[in-house]
Amino acid sequence: MSRIGRKPIAIPAGVDVTVGGDNLVTVKGSKGTLSQSIHENMEIAIDGSIIMVHRPDDSRLNRSLHGLSRTLIANMVEGVSQGFKKELDIVGVGYRAQKQGNSLVMNLGYSHQVIMPEIEGITIEVPAPGKVVVNGSDKQKVGQFAAEIRKKRPPEPYKGKGVRYTGEHVRKKEGKAGKGKK
Repeated sequence: MSRIGRKPIAIPAGVDVTVGGDNLVTVKGSKGTLSQSIHENMEIAIDGSIIMVHRPDDSRLNRSLHGLSRTLIANMVEGVSQGFKKELDIVGVGYRAQKQGNSLVMNLGYSHQVIMPEIEGITIEVPAPGKVVVNGSDKQKVGQFAAEIRKKRPPEPYKGKGVRYTGEHVRKKEGKAGKGKK
């Protein structure tokens, strides 16, 4: 049995969870409302302040869907109650970010500025010129938007300049001068 799939999901105070037709799970909380359609094979039971996900049998498809379904619902519950955030660091001389209106404007060493408008459900904060924080209630949207920001100038392996996640380790290579003579 799936270790993740059989774990109960606790519903915190202030969060409302409903299961509609076609296993459409809707979660409402202080940070917003999220909906996700869960596969019809999964059985979702709400008992007071606990959600349980059950599978009908041990077929390969149902085993793989069991943990996935539970994790999707748990992420929705956590997202509408606490929210998710990804922090990015901008490293390099002259590399910086700033917020202009609802857009993130970054100088990343190109001849032009890189402008990324906020998408629905995502908020961008720039506490310092070298730091960007992406917040939102949908874990997938937050992670995707942070990945798109990082993709604009990924960290290069020689000097480490570029956009990276906070805490990400970038392996640095030696340059041509570091190579041993034969």
